[in-house]
Amino acid sequence: MSTRSVMTACAAVVLVLASTFRIGADEKTLLIELEPRSEALPSGVSASGAVVSGGLNGNSGFYWMPTTGVIFAGGMGAAGVSRDGHTIVGSARDARGIQQAAIWTRGTEWRLLGSIPGSAGPCDTSLSGALGVNGDGQTVVGYAYSGCAASHAFRWQESTGVVDLGSTVPGQFSRGLGVSADGMVVVGDQQRADGTIQGARWVGGRQELMIGPGGPAGSATAANRDGSMVVGRVCIGSTQSAWIWKAQGGLTCLPPPRRLDSPGPQIVVEAAAMSDDGQVIGGSQGIGNDTNAILWIGGQPTYLKEFLQANGLPNAFRTWLATGTITGISSDGRVLVGWGASVGGFRGYMVILGSSRVIPS
Repeated sequence: MSTRSVMTACAAVVLVLASTFRIGADEKTLLIELEPRSEALPSGVSASGAVVSGGLNGNSGFYWMPTTGVIFAGGMGAAGVSRDGHTIVGSARDARGIQQAAIWTRGTEWRLLGSIPGSAGPCDTSLSGALGVNGDGQTVVGYAYSGCAASHAFRWQESTGVVDLGSTVPGQFSRGLGVSADGMVVVGDQQRADGTIQGARWVGGRQELMIGPGGPAGSATAANRDGSMVVGRVCIGSTQSAWIWKAQGGLTCLPPPRRLDSPGPQIVVEAAAMSDDGQVIGGSQGIGNDTNAILWIGGQPTYLKEFLQANGLPNAFRTWLATGTITGISSDGRVLVGWGASVGGFRGYMVILGSSRVIPS
């Protein structure tokens, strides 16, 4: 097992202090840019913000802690980390070279989860993939193939193995993209008969499709602790907005700070992560990898770069090409992780929000 440091010693010490101790009244917002040569792109963060997981430029998984730097974890990449920081989920190859959903805990090999019993069969070299994990690492969600004809969302637990969550549209795919911390609510999406993607949540195996003010809403990406709040992408297809769903109040759109023009492909706005109280939401606006990170704080949208520059960091991301997307938020909303494009390639970052938060106009 090899180790690659993702930060300078100074930055690591700063993060140890900010993550370990309660932020004081005069704490300032911090930005920590991961070293470009590490190629560490975060995909998730633990509840405390002290453990980060992700992919080493898409080639393998890693985890990071202030006391260790980046630890190479192998596999094909890490899609998420449990809130307690003990379990990482993602994908790994079996002896035949087939990709499978997998679990990794520090000091162990990747444990392959297989696919849906009775109908499992890879599509080319892919059998399944894990995309989300609950608070204690006991519930894993993702997608599993039954040949190339279809793939379905699944929920895995030790006692049940891989359970097919199905789809309400015969022959179309579904995916589990996230799960509540208590493991009871799975969120994701499924393909409609017309080929468009609609967000979904599964409670007790029963599916509920996400409906916005203008019709079907896009993929559900993340849930809070008990699944009473869910966020996702594409609130209304013809406008630029993400969304938040609340058990008390239903689904509402989250606009970006500004509407952007595109001569061709649709500009997508996505909410990808949230704090447990829904007051801090992170995501992106853009096309493909040409995106910029957005924060919604108390429902107010702001570009991450502009927010940092208005909160004591005038040089934040000044040399970057794009701030990409926020991929993970700690339970209390203090620690954000994400990745974007800097000169020389893609690069990860961490943000620790201070106690004073100015939303630029």
